[in-house]
Order: sequence, then C-alpha cells, then structure tokens
Amino acid sequence: MLIELDNKIISTQIFEKKFVCDLNQCKGNCCVEGDAGAPLRWDEVNQIEKDIEYIKPFMKKEGIEKVEETDFFYLDPENEPVSSLVNNKECVFVVFENGIAKCSIEKAYNQGATKLKKPLSCHLYPIRLKKFNESIAINFEEWGICAPACSCGEKLNVPVFKFLKEPLIRAFGEDFYNELEIISKEI
Repeated sequence: MLIELDNKIISTQIFEKKFVCDLNQCKGNCCVEGDAGAPLRWDEVNQIEKDIEYIKPFMKKEGIEKVEETDFFYLDPENEPVSSLVNNKECVFVVFENGIAKCSIEKAYNQGATKLKKPLSCHLYPIRLKKFNESIAINFEEWGICAPACSCGEKLNVPVFKFLKEPLIRAFGEDFYNELEIISKEI
C-alpha cells in the first residue's frame, strides 16, 4: 500500500517492516555487495570533490588508487552519480575494521575533516528514494544480506522509519518525520 504526503509517495512497508542494523552479523556487506556504487546527489559529489584530500587519509590504499585512476564517482545508466567501485565490488570509500565494512567519509566527518556525514542513500538504507517528475517515492528495499537487521528489528520491535529517524529528518525535515509518526499510529 502507498500513502501520499505532499510530493512524497510512501510505501507502508517503512511502517510495517522492522529493521535495526546488526553489523556483527552482516559485516556491513551493503557497502560491498551489489551491482553499482552508492547513489550520490550532486551536492554530495560537490562536497566530496571539495573534501577528497581530507577524506583520503581515512580510505584504503585500493580506494585511493581507484579515485586517482578514474574518480570517486561515475554516472549510472540513468545518468545519475554513484560511488566508484574497487574491483567492481566494494564502494571506493569502504574501510574495514575488525572485518566490518565502514565508511571513510563518515570516519572523516567524525574527525571534523568534512561536512558530509555520508551519502544520504547510505544513511537512509534500506529506504531508497526514487524521483518521478515532481514526486519522490520512498520505498523499503528488501535485500537478503539485511536479513539479520530484519531479525534484530523484529526482536526489538523497531519499524524501519523509526530506525532511520535521523536520516529521514536530514532528508525531509522534522515536520515530515512527525507526520510519519502520526501516520504510523493510524495504520
């Protein structure tokens, strides 16, 4: 089922499905698996371009080499920017800590080296946004590697939208999130 709010078309799955990342189980594989890099917005591309030299100290050698060889992003078949991949697999910004994939942009942000916390598409995952003319579709993307997060969310009874409160506010503002809270109670 879909709900329309302003110019947003929201899948009710973000209220119905449960989700809490369980990095000890999934190892951050959403940053490694897939058929393309992380979707980027043009303002994020501009910020990363501006701060790339400050982000590089937090990156893996292979990621830095890829950035220097090609770039940190490329255009996908829909002509949208996505992060480059190392060996057609992991995001160019992936670093591993104790076998868990982490984001070097976020590490740089936590040290005050960039204003960008991480790409919004990563921050919002497993919610995916899709633009249609003047509307934005807000969907839950179910992916097998996130099964531990769904199980954890079920155990803790945390709906997807509540787990993603911070990035939803980042994307659409606090008033929008408050509307989601109201809709959740009505469903």
